[in-house]
Amino acid sequence: MEEKMGGIEVGEILTVMDEEDREQEMEVIGLLTIEDKEYAAVAFADDAQEETVEEVDIYFFRIEDGEELAEIDTDAEFEKVSAAFLEAQEGMEEE
Repeated sequence: MEEKMGGIEVGEILTVMDEEDREQEMEVIGLLTIEDKEYAAVAFADDAQEETVEEVDIYFFRIEDGEELAEIDTDAEFEKVSAAFLEAQEGMEEE
């Protein structure tokens, strides 16, 4: 996995709006390029710092223009991204 992509870095804390228009702090826990598209794995900042990776809810976003997080459009794209991040994580654990 990569450490930096455009303006987004692993470990960076981003503020996003949830469905109820409340600000939530999310921490970037991984970055990956798949088929020339950039993706970020994020978790709630409080969870990412207190839990092990297996216990954290992870959310995936496509990175637009090097710094904007966009929702993944289709289930097929989500499945591809999820599988790629899982594979990358398992590869890092084996090292």
